[in-house]
Amino acid sequence: MKIKKFLLLFVLLVFLAACGDKIETNMSEPMVDFEFITQDEEVLNLNDLQDEWWVANFMYTNCRIVCPRTTANMAAVQQKLKEDGLSPQFVSFSVDPAHDTPEVLKEYAEGYDADLETWSFLTGYDFETIQEISENTFKTVLEEGVVGQRAHGIYFYLIDPDGNIVKKYDGMSEAELDLLVNDLKTVL
Repeated sequence: MKIKKFLLLFVLLVFLAACGDKIETNMSEPMVDFEFITQDEEVLNLNDLQDEWWVANFMYTNCRIVCPRTTANMAAVQQKLKEDGLSPQFVSFSVDPAHDTPEVLKEYAEGYDADLETWSFLTGYDFETIQEISENTFKTVLEEGVVGQRAHGIYFYLIDPDGNIVKKYDGMSEAELDLLVNDLKTVL
């Protein structure tokens, strides 16, 4: 009887050890290749993020509804990870590239104490391009909206080192943000 318990425990430990660096996923989409401009007027493309875990979201600086909260939440995630010595890349795609110039994005980022060493705010494309990426790659809505506001997703997306979107998190949910932090701690 003791041998059976020992074998069961051994198998369980081997299984848990094998799963130690895995997270539960809810997406499996290849990230589309891109080449856009950062808040520092530098080019960032998918190849620059190769071999790294990174987090993406959609935002724009004139947003009055969800972006102030989701950007603050992303900054909080970045800070929590930084406190633990982890620094994945963060990428925020502007959904209002006509207004969100590099200068505007830099000022916006500074207002949230974003660490721009590991967080890029992107522009340098037209609305149709980011709409296509949002809808076809990230599988989330992006519409022009009314009164200058854009209807866009509130999710944060985890992209693996091979360039695959593997998980999305509700960017407004504290529990989901904690899960994102824990998932990043697991994979980094």
